[in-house]
Amino acid sequence: MSKPKPSYKRILLKLSGESLLGDLPYGIDLDTTKSIAQEIKEVHDLNVQIAIMIGGGNIFRGVVGTEAGMDRASADYMGLLATLINGIALQDVLEKESVFTRLISAIEIKAVAEPFIRRRVIRHLEKGRIVIFSAGTGSPYFTTDTAAALRALEVKAQVILKATKVDGVYSADPLKDKKAKKFDSIKYLDVINRGLKVMDSTAISMCKDNDLPIIVFNLKKYGNIKKVALGQKVGTIIS
Repeated sequence: MSKPKPSYKRILLKLSGESLLGDLPYGIDLDTTKSIAQEIKEVHDLNVQIAIMIGGGNIFRGVVGTEAGMDRASADYMGLLATLINGIALQDVLEKESVFTRLISAIEIKAVAEPFIRRRVIRHLEKGRIVIFSAGTGSPYFTTDTAAALRALEVKAQVILKATKVDGVYSADPLKDKKAKKFDSIKYLDVINRGLKVMDSTAISMCKDNDLPIIVFNLKKYGNIKKVALGQKVGTIIS
């Protein structure tokens, strides 16, 4: 039986740090991380080239430090280093699933990660290695959403898959407003003008300027990453 044909050759998957929490209040639930890794492997087995941008909110969020009185740059750097911890964990679990990976850090830390060199990263993808991006852009004041858009454009990904805890983009937070309307598709400008908190406005604007679609979907439903990769109608497409 032949493999189903994916709709994309190269994707960038945006994972929040919170996606690794599972039922824990803090840190990394390895069972949850393993489940995500198994799902990513299923997509990889379709010969889809996969880059992942990982967040760090399960360990430390820069905005929380800033609100507590920390210097914004210092707090953001702590958040960036938290993404590196998540990246190491995800790499370990993926390689236990027999998937070759490369951990890339925008902050130089040679002992555990490679620096971001665009052509080298693209070569990793071409060789079938999963690339995990950590430390965002390497600079404070930028979210990992913006870093995801930047890296997706640099490696010529065809789409950003934004994994969330809800099944798409809504007119309001569906966890708080039962009357919130779900969009099957929505335009970049509508996301910005409505103030929908899908990704920050810088990330949305970058995608808009470069015609890079974003698909927002529920990560908690197993199999959704594969369904999106196969072009099935899941979540909301921003284009």
